[in-house]
Amino acid sequence: MQDLIQQVADILTDAQRLVVLTGAGISKESGIPTFREAQQGLWARHDPQRLATLQGFLANPKLVWDWYQFRLGLVEQAQPNPGHTAIAELERRLPHVAVITQNVDGLHARAGSRQVLELHGNIHRFKCLRNHSNLSMADLAGQEATPPLCPHPGCQALVRPDVVWFGENLSYSVLNRAVAASEACDVMLIVGTSGVVQPAASLPYNARRARIIEINPEESELTDLAQVYLAGPAGEMLPQVLAAMR
Repeated sequence: MQDLIQQVADILTDAQRLVVLTGAGISKESGIPTFREAQQGLWARHDPQRLATLQGFLANPKLVWDWYQFRLGLVEQAQPNPGHTAIAELERRLPHVAVITQNVDGLHARAGSRQVLELHGNIHRFKCLRNHSNLSMADLAGQEATPPLCPHPGCQALVRPDVVWFGENLSYSVLNRAVAASEACDVMLIVGTSGVVQPAASLPYNARRARIIEINPEESELTDLAQVYLAGPAGEMLPQVLAAMR
C-alpha cells in the first residue's frame, strides 16, 4: 500500500492540470447517507423516484419539500472530512485544479475548494418553477406556505430545491465546463463514485491524455481505467498521499 501511495503522490506532484471527480462516497465519510440510504424512518415507505422527480413534486409538493428539508438538515449537521480538506490542499499546491462533484452538499466549498463544478446542483439553493434561481433560505424566510412561493414580485410560483432530479438535464454550462476540464487535464483523481450515474461516469473517458487514479473502498465501474487504484476511504488515503508528495 505504501508503494501505491507514493506512486499516487509522485503523479500528483507532477500534475499541471488536475481534475478531481467525486461522488457520494466522500460525503458518506462525513456522515451524509447516500440517496437511497436516506430512505429511513418515516421516509422508508416512500419511493425515491417520487421524491426526486418534477412529476412527484407537482403531485405532492409538500411531501417532496419536507423530504428535502430532512436531507438539508442532515447536510447541515455534517462537516468536511479529511478527504475534502486534502482535495482543497491539492488546489493550493498545484498549478490548476478543478473539482467536479456529483454531490449537492457543498462540503467541497466549505473545506476550501474554490474551483467546484456541481453537476447535480446544490441543496442549499432553491429556484421556482418559473426559473427564478439562486434563492436562499433567507430569501424564503417568513413564509408559512410549504413549499414556499417565489419571493420575486408578481411570481408566486412554487419553490423547489435547485438540484437535478431524475429525468432532468444537467446545467448545460456546468456540464460543458466539466467536459472541457476533463479533456484538458493531465491527471484525473476519481474519489468515492460508483461510476454508474451518467453523464458523470463518462467524464473519465474524456480524459484521454490523463493518468487516472482512483480512491475508493471498493472497485467501481471506472476502476479498469485507473493507472493506480487505492482501496480505502478518501479521508484515510488522501492525507497519506499529501504527506508523501514532494
